[in-house]
Amino acid sequence: MKKYDVAKQFQLVGEVDSITPYGEGHINDTFLVTIKDSSMKYVLQRLNTRIFANYQGLMDNIQKVTAVMYDIVKSQGGDVERECMRLIPTVDGKAYYVDGNDCWRVYVFVKDTVVYQVIDSPEVFENTGEAFGKFIATLDGFDANTLCEVIPNFHNTVDRYKKFLTAIEQNKSGRVDKVQKEIDFVNARADKLSLIVDALESKQIPLRVTHNDTKINNVLIDKATGKAICIIDLDTIMPGSLLYDFGDSIRSGCNTALEDEKDLSIVNFDINLYEAYCKGFLRGIGDKITDKELDMLHLGAIIITLECGIRFLTDYLDGDVYFKTQYADHNLVRCHTQFKLVEEMESVSKQMLEIARKCKNNI
Repeated sequence: MKKYDVAKQFQLVGEVDSITPYGEGHINDTFLVTIKDSSMKYVLQRLNTRIFANYQGLMDNIQKVTAVMYDIVKSQGGDVERECMRLIPTVDGKAYYVDGNDCWRVYVFVKDTVVYQVIDSPEVFENTGEAFGKFIATLDGFDANTLCEVIPNFHNTVDRYKKFLTAIEQNKSGRVDKVQKEIDFVNARADKLSLIVDALESKQIPLRVTHNDTKINNVLIDKATGKAICIIDLDTIMPGSLLYDFGDSIRSGCNTALEDEKDLSIVNFDINLYEAYCKGFLRGIGDKITDKELDMLHLGAIIITLECGIRFLTDYLDGDVYFKTQYADHNLVRCHTQFKLVEEMESVSKQMLEIARKCKNNI
């Protein structure tokens, strides 16, 4: 079905003028829909059902969370037109439209915003942190158990480690002998991989609604004020720990180099950016963070970075079947950057803890 015919399946206000490709996403197909004689715009998306096979569960998650956020933002006197994602229902009142193997959805386009692809200042990263902290705080009372796991065991680091050991045993790529140093690196830190999982299971930390893709380009920034106003890309919303979201932001945002940088001498952990993000995140989450979570923030950064390195190394051992690669050792290079960051975080872990406590006290 053509995009214009798909658009007619949704309750859009006005006649469609144009539908053009939009954004820089690599998973779903995204289009900007403009309306004739109106400033109203919409975002039309075709979900990648190969990656998100359970699109019904995914869309159910988004429908629940966006409805709750809308009510909360409205009750707090916020701007519901700009501070939360708004799904447009189909003409049949559903959250999405299915055409054969394709699943489509429509959001209201949030005007006068910009998305950053790179961190060009500590202030930008701090604003991002505040947005993700506020996101978690807003959904603090939401029962995360009512959400489905769109990607089961996504941040279950115990399960990730088991898969890693299986990859070593099976040695599908015949590369095990080449990476014994990297294998030893992981095994030496195996005890860390259960810390968040165990804390969740023992209820030392609460199960929360987590975003699970907390990159800087998933935050809309107001063009006029430079402030973060809305979290987007809600496809990976699932039950989890805020340590996952915090950790992934630090992993991706505090690296001074590219994720696949071969020259490890320029791969460093920027603790100043870490402090900037802490300030924003803790300001955004306010009193909704527990003391245990606060004291585990630095561990979240280390563990999630280690997890990412393990995933790259596991895929390397399996023959590069999950992540797209551009050359033979691409996944190994990616693994090396993550492990370098882990080492640097470990060397300043006490300082990271002190920074988090200081930022919390200064709110």
